Amino acid sequence: MSDSPDERRVRRSAGQIALWTGIASAVVLAVGVGILVAVILLTARPEGGPDPDDPRGTNPDHIVVDVDRVLPWVVLLGIVGVVLLGLVAWLAARQAVRPLGEALRVQRNFLADASHELRTPLTALTSRVQILQRRHARGEPIDDTIQRLRRDASAMDDILTELLLAAQDDHAPASAEPADVHAAIAAAVDTVRPIADEAGVALEHAAAGAPHVAVPAVTLTRLCVALLDNAVQHSPAGATVVVTAERDGRSVEIRVADQGPGVAAEDRDRVFERFARGADTGRRRGFGLGLALVRDVANRYDGTVAIDSTSAEGTTFLLSLPAAR
Repeated sequence: MSDSPDERRVRRSAGQIALWTGIASAVVLAVGVGILVAVILLTARPEGGPDPDDPRGTNPDHIVVDVDRVLPWVVLLGIVGVVLLGLVAWLAARQAVRPLGEALRVQRNFLADASHELRTPLTALTSRVQILQRRHARGEPIDDTIQRLRRDASAMDDILTELLLAAQDDHAPASAEPADVHAAIAAAVDTVRPIADEAGVALEHAAAGAPHVAVPAVTLTRLCVALLDNAVQHSPAGATVVVTAERDGRSVEIRVADQGPGVAAEDRDRVFERFARGADTGRRRGFGLGLALVRDVANRYDGTVAIDSTSAEGTTFLLSLPAAR
């Protein structure tokens, strides 16, 4: 069985760390030995002396080393060597745990992303169950509601599958079938509608020319759901959230306009950061992940997301994705 990319990455990192640790240790030892040899040569003197009455005279083959001069250098070089080797070990340890830290970060992000991505469909599913209970109690037809419940459950399964594929290193986004923007927006509106109805917010959507984008349909639906959910949460009762899409050259631009209080100037860039939350967090407790996920997924498919306009009358988010060829 072939090794996973994570195992290969860890082995490659371990090999690099061992190599650089060995090289650094060898350099430290070589420099220390070189300095010690130089000190010995500089402080040594030939055996004997220049006294002419001394029959032995000087013997250049034999030298005398004064221990009291060399010993301090030995102690100093030993201390410096221990400190430098400790520094090498510390740097090696930091480098060694870096893949583990990255793996933990990816794991935390995946858990947070999966939880957030399933939160809106699960809320919509709960709302539909309540609608089903009320209709059943009143003896009204429930076939349509059951069908919508099945679609919601299928959408949650698609989201989980897409998240797992995106977590794999060998997942190739470019190989996906082009998505129908109009169909994806309609699916997103259908998912968010129970939440919007409960909040008293109307949803309108239109896609001129039925453009297609080079993004999987389930992914495009996820992006639209996140933007719609954000718009609904920050719109007052009686407001209308409008979704439009049109082709602009090689890109398809999807705009989601709400009638909320707008985004403060200091928060316009921060709203796309993970776990960033402004002063107005909407009706439901948010964790600052929705817009960050939209940005990350859009970037993965060579797209962008930005605030197109914002004021006290509302905010429009612009999602731009490459059009299908």
